[in-house]
This record gives sequence, structure tokens and C-alpha cells, in this order.
Amino acid sequence: MLNRVILIGRLTRDPELRYTPSGVAVASFTLAVDRPFTNQQGQRETDFIRIVVWRKLAEVCANNLGKGRMVAVDGRLQVRSYEAQDGSKRQAAEVVAETVRFLDWPREGAGAGPGMGDTDAFMPDYGMMDEGETPF
Repeated sequence: MLNRVILIGRLTRDPELRYTPSGVAVASFTLAVDRPFTNQQGQRETDFIRIVVWRKLAEVCANNLGKGRMVAVDGRLQVRSYEAQDGSKRQAAEVVAETVRFLDWPREGAGAGPGMGDTDAFMPDYGMMDEGETPF
């Protein structure tokens, strides 16, 4: 069996970083990914896909990515079931990233938050890192 997802898209907002009660970092963000075909009106539709990253990779993403940045995500699809506040059963699909590759550079002087770069250069990917490893 194989569960593998590879996506390239842009962040719709800055990543949200949290920590579990045991201190493990987890970040999430939404990736806007264009479909590879046009609709009947000749326009490309976009899917908005939730991405979840854990541990050191979560901290790296939260500290270095922002709205509009282009990334490549390699991971697996996960479908969770949960009970909503009204008691109804719901499901949520998300990609748990194993690797995130930064595909652009932040603009210089783009304010406090990272922004979209002007070059085709890319930063190295930051996959699962052990505690104490540094991405730079």
C-alpha cells in the first residue's frame, strides 16, 4: 500500500504554531493549489488543502514562511473523524508533511512577515529533523 502526496502551492496565510501538552511543536497552514485543467469558463479552479507539520519542521515553517510563499510539500493524506460541538460526526482530510521545500525567497524590506520572492531560486528542504539539529 502507498499513501503519498506531493503538492506545490502558495500559503493562504501565515502558519499557526502550537505545542501539545507534552511540548511537541505542531504547525498548520493552508496551501492553495491550482487544478491542472480549466473549467468551462476557461478559468483554473483552486483547491485549498490543510497541511500539518510536526516537531522541528513545524518550528522552521512557522519561523520562515508566510502568506503568499510558494512551497512544495511531500507527505501523506490523513483523514480524521471527530465529534462536533453539536454532537454530529465529522471528518477532516489533511496532509501530514514529511518534507517542506521553500520554493521562493522572502522579499527584502517586505515588512515584519515573510513574503513572496522574485526569483526562481529555492531554499533547501527541511524534512524530519532530530532535536538539536539546525536547519541553517
